[in-house]
Amino acid sequence: MTTKQITYPQTKLWLAAIKPPMYSVAIMPIWVGTAVAFTQTKIFHQAIFFTFLGAAILILAWENITNDVFDSATGIDQNKHHSLVNLTGNKQLIFWLGNLCLGLGLLGIMAIAFWQQDLTVIGIILLCCVLGYAYQGPPFRLGYQGLGEILCFFAFGPLAVSAAYYSQTKTWSTTNLLAAAIVGIVTSLILFCSHFHQVKDDIAAGKRSPVVRLGTAKAAQVLTWFTGSIYPLTLIFVLSGVFPVWTLLTWLSLPFAFKLCRHVQENHHLPDKVNNCKFIAVAVHFWSCLLLGVGFIL
Repeated sequence: MTTKQITYPQTKLWLAAIKPPMYSVAIMPIWVGTAVAFTQTKIFHQAIFFTFLGAAILILAWENITNDVFDSATGIDQNKHHSLVNLTGNKQLIFWLGNLCLGLGLLGIMAIAFWQQDLTVIGIILLCCVLGYAYQGPPFRLGYQGLGEILCFFAFGPLAVSAAYYSQTKTWSTTNLLAAAIVGIVTSLILFCSHFHQVKDDIAAGKRSPVVRLGTAKAAQVLTWFTGSIYPLTLIFVLSGVFPVWTLLTWLSLPFAFKLCRHVQENHHLPDKVNNCKFIAVAVHFWSCLLLGVGFIL
């Protein structure tokens, strides 16, 4: 443990704990839902969009922070030097910091509901929060049963993207729901990748993640299919006339997808080498979702 602290300076540990790149996970559902809404209505409520972005980032911060707290209770993070609880040594402080982020985020959502004079968005986001808590929070800890990716798909896909769409239009859309499915898949991809380097710790703590259940070799194969699915899906939706042809810009993210799959295939059994694969998955997520939204707007 001492060696790790010397190898990784405090600044790097704090950056790893805060995980700035991961916040694209909060931004992209709002971006895609708003882009689809603009394409269909040619209306853009700027204040709602930016308020929603800020609220989404704060709510994701709550989830990330409290996950560190909940994981510290099971001992699964004892070798995770960039855990906020391990860095500060103050579990209560981190817990209440997370709750503060949640409260501020929900205030933003309440502001949107007030502007709309409609409680629908609050209901959707509260459901997202319930799924986020059930992922790691006691007594559920569904992530320990290998259900995290499913929760992630619904929370960051159909629910979050639909909430963003509704916040702009106060209506629903099949096209938006299909776009949300792609966002959900590529978001779950990040969580799936986060398990490869911590199989031993997960087994020791009784966490049956998909990678633990499948084994790293088979999980690497599943990852390839999982990652590749978003591209033919986009093509199918374009050919069926549901998506505009410009959404094929999403295919420009393929180099990141190839890089991710190749990296995991080669290093799935080497924790020290595969531990950065979730950040490659973040790049796949960022560029595919960004380009999907751009495609709708164009």
